Amino acid sequence: MLSRRFVRASPARLVALAANRSPIVQQRRTFLPDKMTGRGGLFEEKYPESDYPNLTDAEDPEMNGGYINPPRIKRQHRDPYADWWDPQERRNFGEPVHEDHDLMGMFSPYDYTWISPGKGLAQIGAFIVVFLGVCYGVKLTYPDKVSYPREFEGGLLQELGGSGAIRARQSGDPNP
Repeated sequence: MLSRRFVRASPARLVALAANRSPIVQQRRTFLPDKMTGRGGLFEEKYPESDYPNLTDAEDPEMNGGYINPPRIKRQHRDPYADWWDPQERRNFGEPVHEDHDLMGMFSPYDYTWISPGKGLAQIGAFIVVFLGVCYGVKLTYPDKVSYPREFEGGLLQELGGSGAIRARQSGDPNP
């Protein structure tokens, strides 16, 4: 039995089986014709390589194709009362947009400029001191719970609602 398995899995048999297999054919599927996907000539006609600027590293230090960025100023720091073409974005018509517009536009996270870090830490420290002071003051003035419950003669049966009420602790009852 074991020898038959070796014969079935012999290398010569595997090579023979591999030779009989049909080749794998990969299909190129696309909804666009070849001339529009870059395999034809339409793409090269529309966008010739000579139009793209070939700049050296000294001419284009930011490596962005020669695009001249405006100054790096967040839109929130611009004058909100100026006469802007787009007042919400604080931008004029035709004004170039910075390369990092997603970080510097009006809808990016705001810069927190209302308080300096030192003043903010002082305010947090003052809050902690006041909170702990109030906790300590409450601790000093709040009455503690009695450590041992009081006992009443007769168990306050009448005062607590009669014979159907839960009985109060009496002398002689076991300790809780």
